[in-house]
Parts: sequence; C-alpha cells; structure tokens
Amino acid sequence: MGLSSAGIGSGLDVTNIVSQLMSIEQRPLTALTTKQSDYRAKLSAFGSIQSGISSFQSTLKKLSDPKNLQTIKATVADTAVLGTSGGAGAVPGDYSIEVTKLAQSQKLASAGQLNAQAVVGTGTLTFDFGTISGGTLGTDGKYSGSAFSSNGAGSKQVTIDSSNNTLNGIRDAINSASIGVTASIINDGSNTPYRLALSNSQTGEASSMKISVSGDAALGNLLNHDPSGSQALTQTVAAQNAALKVDGLDISKPSNSFSDVVPGVTLTLKKTNAGSPTNLSVTRDTDAVKANVQEFVDGYNKLTGSLKSLTSYNMESKKGAALYGDSSVRNMLTQLRGVVTGTVTGGASSLTRLSDVGVSYQADGTLKLDATKLQKVIDTQFDQLPGLFAASGASTDSQVSYVGSTAKTQSGSYALEVSQLATQGSQTGSGAASLDYSGGNNALQVSLDGLSANINLRDGSYASTSELVSDLQTRINGNSTFTQAGSAVTISADASGVLSMLSNRFGSSSSISLGGTAASLLLGGTGSATTGLALTGQINGAAATSLGQTLTGASGNAAEGLKVSVSNGSTGARGNVQYSQGFAYQLDQLASSFLGENGMISMRTDGINSSLKKLDSDKLNLEAKLGRIQKQYQDQFTKLDTTMSSMNSTTAYLTTQLTALANNSN
Repeated sequence: MGLSSAGIGSGLDVTNIVSQLMSIEQRPLTALTTKQSDYRAKLSAFGSIQSGISSFQSTLKKLSDPKNLQTIKATVADTAVLGTSGGAGAVPGDYSIEVTKLAQSQKLASAGQLNAQAVVGTGTLTFDFGTISGGTLGTDGKYSGSAFSSNGAGSKQVTIDSSNNTLNGIRDAINSASIGVTASIINDGSNTPYRLALSNSQTGEASSMKISVSGDAALGNLLNHDPSGSQALTQTVAAQNAALKVDGLDISKPSNSFSDVVPGVTLTLKKTNAGSPTNLSVTRDTDAVKANVQEFVDGYNKLTGSLKSLTSYNMESKKGAALYGDSSVRNMLTQLRGVVTGTVTGGASSLTRLSDVGVSYQADGTLKLDATKLQKVIDTQFDQLPGLFAASGASTDSQVSYVGSTAKTQSGSYALEVSQLATQGSQTGSGAASLDYSGGNNALQVSLDGLSANINLRDGSYASTSELVSDLQTRINGNSTFTQAGSAVTISADASGVLSMLSNRFGSSSSISLGGTAASLLLGGTGSATTGLALTGQINGAAATSLGQTLTGASGNAAEGLKVSVSNGSTGARGNVQYSQGFAYQLDQLASSFLGENGMISMRTDGINSSLKKLDSDKLNLEAKLGRIQKQYQDQFTKLDTTMSSMNSTTAYLTTQLTALANNSN
C-alpha cells in the first residue's frame, strides 16, 4: 500500500493510524485466503484418494478376471531341453516329453562367384514356399524324383535391375523386399569363394523354397531352383518339423514353440533328448492365488485407511483433517463396506461370502486374511474361486457356455431358449473333382464370408483327391485376405471324390462360393452353395442379438450384455445360465464409478475448483476495494494532519501576538 506519511507538521502518525485501520479492513481478505488454503487442501486430498483408488483397482484386476484365478505352473525337469509357460485352462498332471527333432528352416546356397561385385544379370525372382515330398536328396544337396507342393501362402517377387544386379545387390534386394527370406554372402575360401546363402525365416517342412527366374540366363543359371526339377542352388539345411513324443504319442509341429499340445501350457523346444525323456509337471499356481488375495486385503485396508485419515478429527489439536465432515468420502466408505460384507448372488459357486475363504471384516473396518482357511478352500474348492471374486457364469446345458458380460448385466439365473441354431456356409460339388488343372485351368476365385481372393491351383495334375483337398485348403487358408479377417475353410471329399467345403464361421455372414476356370473342375459341374443361418433365441424371455454362435442379452433386460455360446444341440428350452458378480468385480465397478467423469470425485473436485475460481475473483475485487479504502484513509488523515499543522501555526502566531501585546501595554 504505497502512500505513507509520518505527519507533515502536527506530529500525527498517519502511517501507523492507516496501518491499524487497514488491519481491521483486511480481515475479510484473510478469511478468503484461509478458505482458499482449505479448498486447496481438499483438492489435494481428493487427488490422493483418486490415486489410491486407481492403485486398488490395479490390485482388483488380478482377481476380477477368472483366468487369473485358474492359472497353472508348469515345471520341467530338464530346462535345457524344454522351456514352458503356463496359462489358464491347463489340467494338472505329469507328462513325459521326448524331443527327437527340432523344427528348422531350409537353407540354400548358390554356386561360388569370383567377385561379389561383378554383374550377374537382371530379371525377376519369384519365391514360392511349400513342401518337398518323395524322391531322394543326394550328397550334392539336390533332390531327384521329388514333388513340390505350395503351402498356399502366395508367391513373392524380387526385381533385379541395373541398380542391384551384382551378388551384393541381389543380397540387398532380397533383404529389402521383406519376403521372409534372409540373404547373405559367405566366403568359402575357394577359387570362386562368394556364395549367396538364402534362409527362410519360417520353420517347418512346409517352408521349403522354390525360386523361378525370368530374365537374363546368367541370373537363372545362378538362382533357378525347383525341387521337382532343375536346381541351381544347393540345399545345406532341410526344412523340417519338430518331432516329439508326449506320453508316447508322436507329435509333429512346424515351430519349436506351440501351445496346443498340453492344454494351457506353451512349450518351447530347445534341444533334442532322444532316448532320455524329461518330465513336465503341471500344477495349479496356488501361490499366485494366495498372493493375489493377500494383496486384495492389503489394498482394501490401505485405501479405507487413507479415507478415514483424510476425514478424521484430532481431539488433542481440536483440528479436523482436510476432508473432515465430507459426506461424499463417508459415502465411499459406506459403499466399500457394503460390498465386502455382502453376499455374491446368482452364481453356481457354493462360495458366497469373503469369510468363506478366510477374509473377515474386523471391528475397526479392516479386512483380515486367515491363510489356513484360504489354503483349505484352494485344496478342496479351487474351481469355485472365480465365482467368488470375478464376474462368472455357468450353464446347466453342456453345449452352452458363458462368454462374458457388461457392467449392466445383473446377477441372476436366466432361462435360455433357442429357436434356430447357427449353421455354416457351405459349397458342395455336383460331381467328382478333376485332378488335372493344367493348360491354364488352375485359376480360382474364392468368395469366403463376404471377402474375395484369387488363388491359383497347381498348374498340373494331382496324384489323388486327398492331395488336391490338402493343397486347396492350404492355399485358401494361407491367403492373406482371409487370414487377416480370421476366415478359413474346412474341405473334405466323399468316397466318390465329390468335394464339400465349409466356412469355419457361423451365422448369416458365413458363406463360400467358387468362380474362375478351376471352379467347375473342382465342383464337377456347377455345385451348390448355401449361406449360413443366424443363431436366434431368447435370454430371460427377451429376444437376444446374435453373432456367429453367440447370443447376447437384450438392452433394458436384467440379462443385458450377458453373452453365451451355443455350440450345438437342439432348438427349444436349453436350461438356465447362472451369472454372478464376485467381490473383486463389484469393487472394480464401484471404483470405476468413483473415478468416472460423473463420479463422486469428479463432482467434488469440480465443485471445489468452481469455488476456488470464485474466491480468486472475490479476492481480486476485495484487494481493489481495500486499495481504495487505504487511499481514502491516507487522504483523510493527511488532510487532518495538514489542518492540525495549520491550526498549530495559527495558535503559535496568536500566542506570540498576544504576548507582544501584553508586553507593550506594560
């Protein structure tokens, strides 16, 4: 406050008087500042609550997903032979595993060249990938009397022009094309030392390479490679599948890593152990479940402890915490307590309370875990744990399975009725399929599930109908248009050689039809195509929506969002689907409601921010007003000081004059 005066001549202390008056005037400003601090403390407290709820929600995710409650642990005796990782759905047990072959990719090498930078020639390299069958492999690394069958993944081309027509350039062109083949140049130390080495990035017997060259003869002489014909390249490593025995059963896999042999377990082969099987032990990962339940208890106690601390009152200091008296936080505590002391309803599990697994609610509002009781449940009722913690469902019909739900799905038991089962789109021949597709009759247009792709069959003949079926199915299912969409077909032939094709999808979007020059040969005429039928039915008395083999409960119904899969069976009543929301799922949904855009925290913080904004405005207005008041006081008391000084001067003058007058009269 810029103006000050110690008194011009009256001795009046203007500055001190104004200061004391302003200290009284500023009391409302001090109150506003205190209120701002209180609001900011509340805002910080709600930020702490938001962080705490988010942290607790992360803990809940480990129990709200049924898969995390059914995890398994896979242990292998000889880790040098086999690597493992466990997931959900595994069956506990012991397995004997003997690895006799590792999957490997084919490797080829060219004839040696004198100079890697010398011009070879220009043209186009066309790579095809597939299986080599029959014949023999000579000591020179070349096949005789063999056949090559494409895997249907499609051919890949690499252009060799004047910019890359040396051995080095060809290597770089192949690598830059990203076709799944790696090229390198090896110096073997001979008189013509530079050899182009090719390696497929894919393993398995169906990854062998066929290379066709169009262009300069020199380029063809170097790289033409047909396993069923002329071969300019030498095979140094053959493509092969992994071979192993699991409990004595022979298994062949194109990769060294797979997850469909032992359910729920991914196996990674590292080396062979022929004659010395190793043991794989699959057990329930009970340690993970116990750790997750303990983390759930600790997380709940930490969150509720924080909420209580932020709303507490200190009797000694007579002061409340930042959110003392805040009803929204008390409401959060009430809702959290209501969930953990409640009961899971609607499900098939006999576990319905947290106390059933040793989690008890204490008098001080905390949870406590009885590890012994939890262990007993794990040992005897392990399969029922998902129903206690997660959102889960079960069906009384063995051909109906629970798929999922939404936040709007209510717990309960819901009747299921099916009026039409989902079917697959099909294409059936009207006569025996031809085995000869030579002379340009190998072009095929396939329409599958609403998508179309052009596929070429072998330009020649097939030895048998079974070979034709295998090659056709491989080519269709390997086409990128279909693989990217998740579409595939299953093809079979009857004893007369008539083909039947089924889309692997179900429902009204499932279809397959053929066109092109090869279509009539494959179908033995025109054939007949049938589009799949959609699954229709009711859940809880209301018409459900369908997709493939899945029905979803109707909007506005108690079963809204409930998804079930109907794999087979009959039409009509199909029993009941029991659905329940476990404790972790309920708390997760509650936490989301607290943190949501329209949740308690957002509403309270929005209100606080609005109040702070108004306080800022009020403070600015009050500060401006106080500035005017101070100036007014300053002006008033300065004027008073001037007046008093003038009066003092007049008094002094009059006193002097009166004294002089008195002296003169004497």
